Amino acid sequence: MKVAMIGHKVIPSRRGGIENVLTTLCPILVENGVDITCYNRSVDKVENEYVGTVQNKTYKGVKIKTAWTLNVRGFAAMIASFTAAIAASFCDYDVIHFHAEGPCAALWIPKLFGKKCVATVHGLDWQREKWGKGFASKYIKFGEKVLAKYADEVIVLSKAAYDYFKETYGRETTIIHNGISKPERKEAKIITEKYGLKKDDYISVVSRLTAEKGIHYLIDAYNSIETDKKLVIAGDTSDTDDYVKMLKEKAAGNENIIFTGFISGDVLKEIYSNAYINVLPSDLEGMSLCLLESLAYKNVLLCSDIPENTAVAEDKATYFQKGNIEDLAQKLKMLCDDGELVEKLKDGVDEFVLNKYSWQDVAKETCELYKK
Repeated sequence: MKVAMIGHKVIPSRRGGIENVLTTLCPILVENGVDITCYNRSVDKVENEYVGTVQNKTYKGVKIKTAWTLNVRGFAAMIASFTAAIAASFCDYDVIHFHAEGPCAALWIPKLFGKKCVATVHGLDWQREKWGKGFASKYIKFGEKVLAKYADEVIVLSKAAYDYFKETYGRETTIIHNGISKPERKEAKIITEKYGLKKDDYISVVSRLTAEKGIHYLIDAYNSIETDKKLVIAGDTSDTDDYVKMLKEKAAGNENIIFTGFISGDVLKEIYSNAYINVLPSDLEGMSLCLLESLAYKNVLLCSDIPENTAVAEDKATYFQKGNIEDLAQKLKMLCDDGELVEKLKDGVDEFVLNKYSWQDVAKETCELYKK
């Protein structure tokens, strides 16, 4: 079976959730006998940790093709999805698999050529604040309507998204969760040299710096408590420069708040491995890979009580009321002051998440959907 993947920036990469998913999942699909081709945007490059891993336009058995686009904010993804959809329509793929709602605006093109199309909704992207209420959010909503009407199969990551499509469009979808692999724990070396961080002396949040991720709540809550723990914010802008500027203004004057920018490879592994606790203060998620990674690293996780978080972490996380800075500050202070509680909360969280969310299971369910 031959499958084309459309909608991501570049593979291999950790630049975003979709890229992270496909970088892990696609090679496993290849191992399961699926011929996979990923259409990478022409303007995006792989991170340093992946340089050299793509040989002869192939990454771990995954074929790489280029979708031409312009490096223009807000238009790069749209153009790439159309050029990739047109190119894939003229190839002998059995399935064309679109990722995210915006790129699905081009899904009708391969349907005109009689292609079978699958769409994965990684989140209700039109709700994200960075797209505002103008053309971008309307375009993404249009992509949602196209996939709801024309996709042969729709994959969602949560029961909340399943219910949304059922209630809004009368559309049946299939829930296939993201997976997680057993991580490699590392001692604090690079992060000590680079940021002065040591094991258990910091709180971390690993996230794109966009409004729906709630980093502004976390900074306000952190600034309102007394603690000797530093706050490490690991992530970078995602067409959200004004929001990032606002975050840094909130953090100004507090030398214990550290912005690392985008990190990956050993630096990311060290951040996860040595954090005292991790925080996920999101207003909106699909199915957070950062949540899965936090638990897989046997970290205590403090996160917002949105259904997409509670359904995944169950009783293995500590929750605060979404958007409630006072509640977040109270929970943050409680964990910072009680090392014994933190050690107790770590017990079994890694085994729980690794047993429940396996990439091998995700690949098996995806293959079954393709065959269907």
